[in-house]
Formats: sequence, C-alpha cells, structure tokens
Amino acid sequence: MEPRAGSVIADDARVVEAPKSLSPSGASTFRQCARRWKFRYVDKRPDPPGEPALRGTFVHHVLEELLAVAPSQRTLERARAICRDLWPQLAANSDFMALELPEDQERAFRWNAWTDIEGYFALVDPVEVDVVDRERDVHTSLEGVPFRGIVDLVDRVPAGLRVTDYKTGRPPPQRFVDSRLSQVWLYAAALESVGDDVSDVRLLYLGETGAGRGERRPTEIARPFDPEAVSAAVDQHCSTWDRIAEATATGRFEPTPGPLCSWCPYRDDCPEGQLEHQRRNGIAA
Repeated sequence: MEPRAGSVIADDARVVEAPKSLSPSGASTFRQCARRWKFRYVDKRPDPPGEPALRGTFVHHVLEELLAVAPSQRTLERARAICRDLWPQLAANSDFMALELPEDQERAFRWNAWTDIEGYFALVDPVEVDVVDRERDVHTSLEGVPFRGIVDLVDRVPAGLRVTDYKTGRPPPQRFVDSRLSQVWLYAAALESVGDDVSDVRLLYLGETGAGRGERRPTEIARPFDPEAVSAAVDQHCSTWDRIAEATATGRFEPTPGPLCSWCPYRDDCPEGQLEHQRRNGIAA
C-alpha cells in the first residue's frame, strides 16, 4: 500500500520533507509536543539521551546478549559477566561521558542498571524463553502509514508469538496502563502485517530509578492479542501521521507547555516552554 499523501510538503519558508516512516516513539513525541517533534525530526537538532535513557539502553543490550546464549547458560552469573564486558563500551560513549557523573553517581548508575537486571530475573526465567528474534527492526505499512519499530523480544509461546517490550522506569498507575500498551499493540500490528501470528503482548517494568532494592516493583503487564486494542492503536498512529502532514504543510508546530518543558533540550529556543519552566520553578522572567 502506498504511503498517505504528504511525503514532500511546502510551508511558507521552504520545502520540508516529511519523515519516511513513523515510529511509536516519534508519534508519541508529536502528541506530547509538536514543536519538540519539529526540533528533533525536521530540524534534526541533537536530543542527547539523559541518564535514564542511557541506563535503559545498557540494560536492553545486556538482555539482548543474555538471550543470545544457550538457554541453560542464561543465569544471573552470566548476566553479571555480560554487564562487566559491556560496561567499558558504555563508559566510553560520548553521551555517557557528557553526563560527567561523579564517582558516587556513576556507582549509583551501575547499581540501578544491575537491579534492573535482577528485576528481569524476578519476572522471567530466561531458561524457558524460546527466542525467535531479539531487537527486531520492523519496516512495514499500517493502513498506508510507513511504520518502523524495534521490538525488544519476539518469543514463541504455546498460542503463537509474543511481543515483549522492556521498560526501566516506574510501572504506570492502573489508569495509564491502556495508553502504555499502545506501543506493543502497534508492534503486534506490524508483525501481523508481515505474516507473523502474534498471540500475546507484554510490558516488563524491571524497576524504578532511585528506589531501594526492597522498594523496587518489577511488574509484568501482559495481554492476549486483542483485535480491538490493536485497531485503536493503529487508528491513533494514523491520526498522528495525518496531523504531522498538516503541521508540516502549514509550518505550524504548536507547543504544548507543561511539566516536561523543564527537561526539554530545546527549551531555550521555545518562548512558551521557557515561560512554562520559569512559572513552574518560580523563576523571574
């Protein structure tokens, strides 16, 4: 199916090329704040990952390597060895070095990463995981919208294939569970579109930054394949694509001021975001 109209769209100032595909994270960014999306995806301004994102990347890499070995070798001791082997690579990463973490904060970073791994073992027996794909890069079309997503894990279960996404943040309150599941429903739709039979999806929340070992809450949120939920997630994704096309055509990327403005890397170039940050933090304009 051909992508929806709008691959190259003109605004008042210049010709802007719309994205070649839309990922769940890109769509989420646009829904949160269209202006931040423009800075990131149109202007291609850097959006350096912070400490939580880097920790999440490290944990994902460890689990990817753990599930690459023979099932009988997927032990906590092997995971610890993988952490040691991968640490120098992260420590030399320019984004990590830019954090300039003092020694005690670097130790805390490593501790939080390791307790995320422990959280995984609290939820899953990796020996029993029948791996089909790790970090699967999926390119397809969803209702005419070009889609790209990276699925953390596809494994085989009795009913078919299961989609798993790892999270290293705080588990959501019950009222937000459905919205958090939209990402894995999109992954399920994408895999179904390329001929895979998805029977289950799940989110694995491995822990939460800063909580003590006894206070961390590894949480599994699992659902059987739900055609209505998949359809709703795809509809939302398509609607976001249409809104992106409209914003690009008009050149209007309206900001959405809120709590996230204080952590936005583009705040200094966004008057509304700067005012929101000052208002929330009692800073004189």
